[in-house]
Amino acid sequence: MAILGGMLRICSYLVPILLLLAGAAQALDTRPTIAGAARFVDADTLDIGAVRIRVQGIDAPEQNETCTRADGSEWRCGLWATGETIRRFEGRHLVCHDLGQRSYDRVVGTCLADGEDIALALVRDGIAMACPRFANEHPHSRAYIDAEKEAAFAGTGLHAGPLNPRAGFCLDPSDPARVTGVSAPAIRAAPARDAPPHSDCAIKGNVNRAGERIYHLPGQRHYDDVRMNHPDKRWFCSEAEARAAGWRPARR
Repeated sequence: MAILGGMLRICSYLVPILLLLAGAAQALDTRPTIAGAARFVDADTLDIGAVRIRVQGIDAPEQNETCTRADGSEWRCGLWATGETIRRFEGRHLVCHDLGQRSYDRVVGTCLADGEDIALALVRDGIAMACPRFANEHPHSRAYIDAEKEAAFAGTGLHAGPLNPRAGFCLDPSDPARVTGVSAPAIRAAPARDAPPHSDCAIKGNVNRAGERIYHLPGQRHYDDVRMNHPDKRWFCSEAEARAAGWRPARR
């Protein structure tokens, strides 16, 4: 009888837990999905039809960003990361789950290709990095943190150069060090200078006194007035890249 009573008590504890897990699984199954052929803006932003999606829990260099190799030389890692992502996933049928968040009007979601989480694949191969402050918001993306540690240890992809903390999207604003304790590669946006780093990257990303992010095209009224002398200002290679990063076009 004592054994039976103990089993009943265990069952009474398990039932609510099982119901909770069942409810969570049902919630995942009912998330809005966007499915179709993918077109990538960069390694962490893509379009499916008219919907722009920001892949949750990761960050990748913009197309105009450069990295430092172990020998001190620079390489255009932003173009490399975008190219590698396009090579693997461009045009493939993706199923992206809308997580209910928005980033500059982009759907924030997790995307699967034949059941494979593309974010996990990109982090594992050093094409993108985990963002701990966002990865921790969703259980599925906590695996990105461990995958980044493995990629960093192996010196894969973006982790092949000097390991210096990267300031930016992935950084916890309350801590100057990466949450994971793994230092990210020395990735730099195009230098804050008046001459663009490349002739095809001449769009100026300005930040005004109100904190608005506005990009200016060559020939626009205030283009020459924008001084690229602040680390928050950035050069862009295309309007799509600027919009994906959160900048809006100048009105004149």
